[in-house]
Amino acid sequence: MRDRLTARAAIAALTTEFEELVESGVADHDTDGDGPLSWAGYADSRARATARTGEEESVVHGLASIGGRNCVLVSFEFGFLGGSLGQRTGDLLEAAYEAARTRRLPLVSLIATGGSRMQEGMVALTQLQRVARASARLRAAGPAQLAVLRDPTTGGGWATLGAGADVILALPGAQVGFAGSRVRPADADAHAYTAEGQLAAGQIDAVVPPDELPETVARWLQALPAPGSPAPGPAPVPDALSATGLPVTGWDAVRQARSPSRPRAEAYLDAYFDHRLPLGGDRCGGTDPGLRCGFGRRDGRTIAYVAQCGTATRPAGYRTAARVIRLADRLAVPVLTLIDTPGAANDAEAERAGAGAAIADTFAAMAEAGVPVTTLVIGEGGSGGALALAAPGNTYVTQDSYFSVIAPESAAAILKRTPDEVRATADQLRLRPQDLVELGIARAVVRPDPSED
Repeated sequence: MRDRLTARAAIAALTTEFEELVESGVADHDTDGDGPLSWAGYADSRARATARTGEEESVVHGLASIGGRNCVLVSFEFGFLGGSLGQRTGDLLEAAYEAARTRRLPLVSLIATGGSRMQEGMVALTQLQRVARASARLRAAGPAQLAVLRDPTTGGGWATLGAGADVILALPGAQVGFAGSRVRPADADAHAYTAEGQLAAGQIDAVVPPDELPETVARWLQALPAPGSPAPGPAPVPDALSATGLPVTGWDAVRQARSPSRPRAEAYLDAYFDHRLPLGGDRCGGTDPGLRCGFGRRDGRTIAYVAQCGTATRPAGYRTAARVIRLADRLAVPVLTLIDTPGAANDAEAERAGAGAAIADTFAAMAEAGVPVTTLVIGEGGSGGALALAAPGNTYVTQDSYFSVIAPESAAAILKRTPDEVRATADQLRLRPQDLVELGIARAVVRPDPSED
């Protein structure tokens, strides 16, 4: 179902608290003639668009309050020359970004555009550079950028305001892609150019039905701290969800961690957060169903999370994790990581997808983070694929977990030991929770909340 709301109707669907801004700093480019290319009939086309829509340009921007949080809101008018970007559009978009930067407010963009305006040629196309520069300035200042992709979101509007946002939501069925419907290859897969296709490819974070959009945007704005907020304390360590006792041997630890009845990441996240706002995809065409990432609210606080779900983590998962950690760091939000993986995916596809580089970037994101990171190992801690998400000096373990330089089976194989020596090898690796505390790898073994008994 296509969203063909006008710019102001799209605003009204989100909030009734909107004040349009007419910025004194906006350049007053000539809009009376046929434009910089002297395109015959361009002035008449704009006049008809204004008569039809009541707008002077393809975007409206102003101050808004959504869910009690102030923001700068931009809304595209698709009825005005297909929501295309021209020189005057660039003026208004630059003013919107600057208003967000100077007021230290998040920017929310309701996008519906066919791309750059042909009647202004290269002058129109270079507005994308202006938008990118304004977006970079806002990002450097701290405030978050949230995009809502309406139908259609194509061309330069997708490649700047849309894909360049920190959080990307889309309406169901919206056309989303750099190529518009009239310039795609004739045999192109139509699904790839939809919101649902882009979600599957890791390019956007969520597809949100129209009736859920106001609450979803409001929750995101409530979760995104304002620049200059007090330095956050670390995320509290989750309580363990299993009363399993400490393992006696190393192999006991491995068996407990691999038990199918052991609580998994979803159970920990559900118990920990009041509600969650997922972020998904590596923005490079990949997703990892074995990783959960996003921002959550707990007792009025915002905490970012990255949680492995017991599978071998793929390159797309590491890239997604690094993206979320860096966003949390920029927004001054503490991070919680949950470790549960037999290790990084090591098949040929993972190697072709850049497993080494993705893991390295995750290590870098963790090392660079200025916000506190808290880690809880809830199951298997398999080698560097798990360590990449472990907070140095602030890692905890549950009783039904282990952490090891390598799986005991692999260690025995490398050492040319027989299968019946795997258990003894597990003991030698000192991978039990209590071993990890004694070695200084973990701070403590976490147990269930006694009040839940």
